[in-house]
Amino acid sequence: MKKGLCFLFVILCAHLYAQNNTEALLQNLDNAINASGKYDGEKIKKIKSLEVQLNKSRQQDLYTQYLGLYNEYQVFSYDSAYNYCIKMLDNAMKAGDSSRIAYSKVKLSFILLSSGMFKEVFDVLSTINLKYLTNDEKAEYYTLSARYYYDLADYDKDKYYATAYNKKGSLFVDSALAIYSPASFSHLYYNGLKNIRAGDRDKAFSYFDTLMHSGSLTPHQLAVTASTLSDIYIQNNQTDSAINLLIRAAIADIQSSTKETSAAFNLATLLFKKGDLKNASTYIEKAVNDATFYGARQRKVQLSAILPLIEAEKLNIVEKEKQTVTNYAIIATFLLLVLAGLIIIIVRQNNKLKAAERIITDANKKLLEANKIKEEYIGYFFSGNTEFYNRIDKFKKSVEQKIADRKIDEIKFLVNNFNLKKERDELLKNFDQIFLNLFPKFVSEFNLLLKEDEHVKLKEGEILNTDLRIFALIRMGIHDTEKIATILGYSVNTINTYKTRIKNKSVVANEDFEAKIMQINSL
Repeated sequence: MKKGLCFLFVILCAHLYAQNNTEALLQNLDNAINASGKYDGEKIKKIKSLEVQLNKSRQQDLYTQYLGLYNEYQVFSYDSAYNYCIKMLDNAMKAGDSSRIAYSKVKLSFILLSSGMFKEVFDVLSTINLKYLTNDEKAEYYTLSARYYYDLADYDKDKYYATAYNKKGSLFVDSALAIYSPASFSHLYYNGLKNIRAGDRDKAFSYFDTLMHSGSLTPHQLAVTASTLSDIYIQNNQTDSAINLLIRAAIADIQSSTKETSAAFNLATLLFKKGDLKNASTYIEKAVNDATFYGARQRKVQLSAILPLIEAEKLNIVEKEKQTVTNYAIIATFLLLVLAGLIIIIVRQNNKLKAAERIITDANKKLLEANKIKEEYIGYFFSGNTEFYNRIDKFKKSVEQKIADRKIDEIKFLVNNFNLKKERDELLKNFDQIFLNLFPKFVSEFNLLLKEDEHVKLKEGEILNTDLRIFALIRMGIHDTEKIATILGYSVNTINTYKTRIKNKSVVANEDFEAKIMQINSL
């Protein structure tokens, strides 16, 4: 009897300790979120310093400087990392340096994979010539390829393709392990990852546990290791331990200003399943902000699955509370003082409901903007093409009739009077109108980027001119100069000339001009 009571006491103490430990970790995470601006500020300050050095030393090794800036941006901002990676590749190609070309493609593959662009990753990886890479660079290539196939397996989640992708990924891990030093972080981490994929949790656990107790991990390495180790605990139904690890990972991500991360998302998911809506809502909001800041497409897809569930559950609770208050009000109809108190409660609950709705609106605003643009232009596409098709159909029937009547001169007249230039002008006019419906302040905000005496002034009857139209297409996400030239009916050189002329009139640096254009908001 006494032994039984002692055992129960030990279990109770262990449970209370774990609960208190989780609460303390959650408080640390909340503190880290509140201080995230400080960490990001330090990150940005370091980046600005590197960019200043780049601008001051244009004659030095640009490739190395671009690589340094890429490394700072690679888990912080997709657009900036991609921009510097393209500059690395362009510099290497101009120099004819095969080694740097190959390594630039490795870096490009990483950033594309981080953004969820699987096809583009495959296209780039397939062009890398390994003979130009050093051993360390080859190891980086192999682990990147492994991550690519592992991510594909996670995306498919079926028993056919996912199995094959996991096998391919593990073969690449084997190639990397043959290069990494046995005592290195990468050797231990990828051994653990390989064993997770093979289903050997115990062996995987030994590798990750060794890393967690090494005491030499950087914040980013700690975040990656803790996040991966949490997956083993989840598979073993040890949710509390997984939550504690994900909290530590999320804190480390914040401290290292890592925006390309899944720790906050996975933590919010587990807390939601446990019924902790308050913390789940806080951390899913953090995950949304990070995914939006970084530009990670696959993270946004993941978030779109659970975010509505969390907010809907919060709304459901508020609605239930509201209904309860209403019932109390009916019962206490004749009690004036009680009724007054209940009215106050109802008002408060309604305010909570509105606050919850605002959270949903803010969280989905950026995700909905892209859909809105697509819907507008899909409608424009079908409407414009239907109208053009009707005119062509009418023209075709007229020609067929006159051929049947052998009215050759009238056919020539019809053909000569079919004005293709007018059709293109009408197409561009329709584009201008649709674009300004989406971005009504585009012209005024565009002019704010130019010197005061260089503002674009539209002629009477113009909606947009060629200068504005080029950058309107860029704001819509069309960055390929050749595509812009095709749409507007100009040569690529002409488009580049227009862009350079406008950028030279700008009050911001030429390389930052298009980024500023992308910041112009829609309705």
